[in-house]
Amino acid sequence: MYRISRPLVLALLFGGLLFPGFLVAQLSFPTPPAAPQRLFFVQRTPNTNTIVYDANTIENGTKFDPKQPIRVYWLRYDEQGQVAPLSYLQRTMAYGVEVRSLKNQVGEFEFNVVSYPKRKLRLLLDGRKQPRALLQINGQEAWLNRVFIKIEGKKVGIIPDVKYVELFGTDPASGKAVYEKFVP
Repeated sequence: MYRISRPLVLALLFGGLLFPGFLVAQLSFPTPPAAPQRLFFVQRTPNTNTIVYDANTIENGTKFDPKQPIRVYWLRYDEQGQVAPLSYLQRTMAYGVEVRSLKNQVGEFEFNVVSYPKRKLRLLLDGRKQPRALLQINGQEAWLNRVFIKIEGKKVGIIPDVKYVELFGTDPASGKAVYEKFVP
């Protein structure tokens, strides 16, 4: 007989109370396979297709490619799970990135997702030489792991009606989970 551990039950109940809709909306989403270059991924309604953000490194992973330090692509779970590039509109108006080198931090970059330039991220190698995306989540710096976007229909034309965005990260110092939910 299969037994669910008490801590797991408490975590699911507590998590569902703190983050309403989280269990229903996100448990059915597949988790992309781990990859050494993975920065974070974005999932959103109305389907399980996932946008992946990977570091693009050179020199055996010791530096970011200055021409294209971040690769962004789809994992098309709603089809056959294949990798697909972003379309021109997706890259320039929604999920692509704007990247700038940081003059005072050699080898590091600042970037933002083109559809939300208010939130700046920093691309860097951590102490173990792993590529990371650093972001302010709920008022503290954290490694960004994943983003969930709740979309309900369209506002006008092709512009989606975003109800909220959830950020899931990790505190670099403690390793504890960091969470923020906001309405853009």
